[in-house]
Amino acid sequence: MTEAVCVPCSEGTGVLTEEMIAEGLAGLDGWARRGETIYKRYEFKGFAKATQMANLVAWHSDKMGHHADISFGWGYCEVVYTSHEAGGLTENDFLCAMRLEALLA
Repeated sequence: MTEAVCVPCSEGTGVLTEEMIAEGLAGLDGWARRGETIYKRYEFKGFAKATQMANLVAWHSDKMGHHADISFGWGYCEVVYTSHEAGGLTENDFLCAMRLEALLA
């Protein structure tokens, strides 16, 4: 699945079932669900590494065409995916999380 690309979303299309979401999270170490989002908090020693991570996620999101919400500060960077246009979680969210993890490996 890491070779797949994101596809444009529209309201109500492609929203995953609870079972599909649970399966997707089972394959993503450290990722969790919060409402209609999936997220992971990365921990660092210092501000520079957190900033670099935020920049990497921004670059990756732009490349994928599916943009994460990113928050960061001293020692952390949190990445959040959801499909606003679809109104919930879609394959795009899990694909982006998987590809980000592959990029970091």
